[in-house]
Amino acid sequence: MTVQDILVNVDDSEYCKARLDVAAALAKRFDAHLAGVYVRRLPQVPDFVRAQYGGMLDSLQQEYLGKAQETAAALFERSVAAHGVGSHAWRAVDGDVVDVMVTHARYVDLTVIGQNEGEEQASLVDYLALDAGRPVLVVPDAGAYPTVGERVVVAWNAGREATRAVNDALPLLRRAKKVMVLTINANPSARGHGEEPGADIALHLARHGVDVEVRQEVSRDLDVGETLLARLADEDADLLVMGAYGRSRVREIILGGATRHVLQHMTVPVLMSH
Repeated sequence: MTVQDILVNVDDSEYCKARLDVAAALAKRFDAHLAGVYVRRLPQVPDFVRAQYGGMLDSLQQEYLGKAQETAAALFERSVAAHGVGSHAWRAVDGDVVDVMVTHARYVDLTVIGQNEGEEQASLVDYLALDAGRPVLVVPDAGAYPTVGERVVVAWNAGREATRAVNDALPLLRRAKKVMVLTINANPSARGHGEEPGADIALHLARHGVDVEVRQEVSRDLDVGETLLARLADEDADLLVMGAYGRSRVREIILGGATRHVLQHMTVPVLMSH
């Protein structure tokens, strides 16, 4: 199992460079094909404005889209060249960014997107994680990430989503210098963690050649999301692997949950699967 193709969402925002550098570095590491997708979408204009300005407005919108696409394409090419990525492709697609990215994500091993806290980007994270059927690597807006996957924390709750995330992350885990399986408030159970929480998944990873240790955490004062972020800082981790939305997305949005908290406050790239 390895990574053969990577998809990255490209735009002309100030946040794009960080995710491009992460995607390009991973493509170089795995000798994988890197596809950059830019989604063209006309700004929404009220009908009365369009009726008043007509063709002039269309011309201005096309000019705006052209400049934005040129900026995004230049960012992609610079990152590809800087990291020495061999196989790569640029795609500019008309449509809704969520629909386009979910469709393209189904045909690659890994999709890289930015955290961006805007409503549209939050929807993109959610839909990719829940609907694409592939892992998504979310890169924080702030900071630069010269290494991703050398020091990894795996958030393990013995659930289906976490199991999927661990399996999807195996190519990265095998190459990591340090992998910590972290359980939080885990209780031994016949249908979940087993007699020793974290031990079974650690043994499974060890059989795949992963150098792994287990840490069991009891968190009474902090919630799970806050505890995860605190341990990432303690371990100087550069990647978090976790299942996305172990309970319903609506429930997490209303009541809060680890996925939502991490997406809002993430400090390192996060590989999520559902």
